[in-house]
Amino acid sequence: MLAAQSGVELRLALRHGEQVLLTLLIPLALLVGLTMLNVVPLPEPRVAMVTPGVLALAVLSTAFTGQAIALGFDRRYGVIRRLAATALPRWLLVAGRLVAVLGVVAVQMVVLGSVALALGWRPAVSGLGWALLMVLLGCAAFGGLGLLLGGTLRAEIVLAVANVVWFVLLLGGGIVLPVDQLPGPIGAVAALLPSGALAEGLRTALVDGGSPGLHRILVLVGWAVASGLVAARAVRLR
Repeated sequence: MLAAQSGVELRLALRHGEQVLLTLLIPLALLVGLTMLNVVPLPEPRVAMVTPGVLALAVLSTAFTGQAIALGFDRRYGVIRRLAATALPRWLLVAGRLVAVLGVVAVQMVVLGSVALALGWRPAVSGLGWALLMVLLGCAAFGGLGLLLGGTLRAEIVLAVANVVWFVLLLGGGIVLPVDQLPGPIGAVAALLPSGALAEGLRTALVDGGSPGLHRILVLVGWAVASGLVAARAVRLR
């Protein structure tokens, strides 16, 4: 049942044009643009610093923004309520969405990683395991937040809030610019956000080949646990 539901959710996500634009085409454009053009000050090779941030953006786009919007409109049109009336238990509906998120993120990692390699990216092999852990924790943290947002507010509000949060985290959440290059107060806040923890952890793992640090892991775990617990109580079917 879980495999069937996850497969349906994954196919729906990949067939949705706006979702593909958000989750794949925009990160691809940023990857190529920030690597080829000197838009923001980054050390050379630029692709080494750009790629981890773009991978973090891909996780944010899929697990948070895309999932929140999809859930919000599914609630509006009664899809979730109808599914809940079937033999599928509620936990399986949630699990199916989360597994589908992991499937989309896996596609993103392969596509974005392949393009980055073509642009000259050479990740530190010793940090690949840490990078995988950070991606999984990022999916959990942003997935819980996406469920919370999409499962509690009206669809139109979800659409506006999810896109605003995406834009704010892109510019000031440690994704485009490393946390240490952001202004003092903004950098301090970004380090405590899941976007900053994920992006900085990926940079450390893929550039230096080292551990992302206990602090960044705990930040992602904390957001994942807190958002998941609140979502479990607050998410509504309609």
